[in-house]
Amino acid sequence: MRLPNGDLSTCHPLNNSVTGSASSSSEDDGGSLEETYSPVTLVDNEGLLVPPLNFAMVDYGVFRSGFPDTANFAFLQTLGLRSIIYLCPEAYPEANVEFLNANGIRLFQFAIEGSKEPPMVNIPEETIREALKVVLDEKNHPLLIHCKRGKHRTGSLVGCLRKLQKWCLTSIFDEYQRYAAEKARVSDLRFMELFDISGFKQPPASCSHSKN
Repeated sequence: MRLPNGDLSTCHPLNNSVTGSASSSSEDDGGSLEETYSPVTLVDNEGLLVPPLNFAMVDYGVFRSGFPDTANFAFLQTLGLRSIIYLCPEAYPEANVEFLNANGIRLFQFAIEGSKEPPMVNIPEETIREALKVVLDEKNHPLLIHCKRGKHRTGSLVGCLRKLQKWCLTSIFDEYQRYAAEKARVSDLRFMELFDISGFKQPPASCSHSKN
């Protein structure tokens, strides 16, 4: 996984434009690995390829989104995914399971309950740590992380990954809020701030999008 240079005091500007994001800003700060995907990004002979809600590139070989439905399957095929990390406790829909089986994609499910504040949401740290191990293992790339809307649970996991990449908290919170917008949760921000990365090894320097 290619990492930004710098230490915990280094901030990393982000691009604002992401598919389905609640943010409406068009300002481009530059310097981010996130790529912009319009609601319809590609056209082939069979029709339009539509990415899932809040789809974006997190890093080389790592993507994020809301819950994919059947309309997004053709787009997901273009990513050559090896794995999907699903952060909800509900059973994966049969149509999605069939899609994974047909395309040789492995499902990693980490059951994190979705709830609203108040009360404070209790994010299970050990579950996030196990999910991060999957993200950091290049054998699982290319990989898609998703929950329901691609906001809170997905944003919290990506935020913890950013700490490993030595992003400053300002940039981590900014990225989280670009997806959560007015639904940002103080408990998520607090969790990311306090998350202990000392037990993790430094992620690899680069990874590939394509299957071997």
